[in-house]
Amino acid sequence: MSFEEEAKGLARLVKAGGVTIFSGAGLSTESGLQDFRSRDGIWAHADPTRLASIEALEEFLEFYKARLYVPEEIQPNIGHEIVAKWEKEGYVEGVITQNVDRLHQKACSVNVWELHGSLEPVRCHRCGREGTTADFLAGKPCSYCGGRLRPSVVLFGEMLPQRPLEAADELSDGCKTFIVLGSSLVVSPANYFPRQAKSRGANLVIVNRDPTPLDGIADLVVHEGIGAFLSETEKYM
Repeated sequence: MSFEEEAKGLARLVKAGGVTIFSGAGLSTESGLQDFRSRDGIWAHADPTRLASIEALEEFLEFYKARLYVPEEIQPNIGHEIVAKWEKEGYVEGVITQNVDRLHQKACSVNVWELHGSLEPVRCHRCGREGTTADFLAGKPCSYCGGRLRPSVVLFGEMLPQRPLEAADELSDGCKTFIVLGSSLVVSPANYFPRQAKSRGANLVIVNRDPTPLDGIADLVVHEGIGAFLSETEKYM
């Protein structure tokens, strides 16, 4: 199937409505952020089960400040913008994301569920009170109890937030088309949701530069840049 035919096929599915978007780090790389699990990703030279864990909190925070924190100049890309546009037009019912960068919200997506938390708000790991991003990046302690400030991301060893999990379950269970954008689909339990949608009769679409473990059950697999492919799809909407 040609690039054009793939785009026309996706456009038909999107125009039928009932779409759930599932996004991973590959979507945000087109905004200039580094991904995690590709050959050159962040975890290529670090062990996430050790570094991004609750047991290594202090070391993780230093790593996070140096490599993961999203600068102000990083903005949503065309992929984020098209997803937001489809939501506004009533085609997309919600976004499930593994990303913590809040670029979906910056692009004006509304119904966004963050499975792995987010960079903000910054909070104290000891007392739970909110701090400021500036204090976190400067290495300052909590102004209330002196504890370590941290972003509200989910570390290995921590539970995923319950309400986003419930919302993801609802979106996966009831959608007509489930579109994966830029996820390796190797992280559990997040990679359960595409399987769930497919088992409930939804069309499964995977747009990711590298192959994923679920390519074999997908109705459409596109190994292209997300922005370019969604822009092509927009021509037939």
